[in-house]
Amino acid sequence: MRLDKFLSQQLGISRNDIGRELRAERVTVDGEIIKIGAYKLKPEQVIAYEGTILEQLDGPRYFMLNKPQGYVCSTDDPSNPTILYFIDEPVAHKLHSAGRLDIDTTGLVLLTDDGQWSHRITSPKHHCEKTYLVTLEHPISEDTEEKFLVGVQLNGEKTLTKPAKLEIIEHQLVRLTISEGRYHQVKRMFAAVGNHVIELHRERIGEIYLDPKLEPGEYRALTKNEIKSIQMPVA
Repeated sequence: MRLDKFLSQQLGISRNDIGRELRAERVTVDGEIIKIGAYKLKPEQVIAYEGTILEQLDGPRYFMLNKPQGYVCSTDDPSNPTILYFIDEPVAHKLHSAGRLDIDTTGLVLLTDDGQWSHRITSPKHHCEKTYLVTLEHPISEDTEEKFLVGVQLNGEKTLTKPAKLEIIEHQLVRLTISEGRYHQVKRMFAAVGNHVIELHRERIGEIYLDPKLEPGEYRALTKNEIKSIQMPVA
């Protein structure tokens, strides 16, 4: 990678600004001042800006976060704290969530800087399943499971939802699996059958399950098998 491109990614400034920083002799590679933006970096080299070492990233990154309430799934928000608050990684602002959760929804969020990988999760054509634990205001109606299997009409939508699997755990606690990602879909599905979601917690995306060892606000890197499960269709 070129030095100027690397510095632009790391520092979040334009190539023109990088040129000024280089000419000001603020950048070193292996302890030597480098002023040329086209300088080709090698993976083992140590790059520093004003004495602070900047880490070279080794390929795309993949993480799971147990999202608590009160945080939004974006890299920058003027009004609310974002999930990046919890991510202690180099160039964390380059990560994005693969499938967002509402500010009051908890549970599994996947973060990556691999756009093609996240597209397999968010694109409707891939039908990536997501499973939610849902706490309801009212006891679940006996016919809700059948309605969800057929599909329900959401307010403002022209087409029915795709078949969804409902598992009743208790009268007001259910597990719902959907394969699409319409706006506020889970909440709107229950509203369509006369109920109201009190709490919503995502447990699964595709074949990736929220690690039970992660407390709210904690995260970990995905395993190779977890990453591959999104890249390759599950038989």
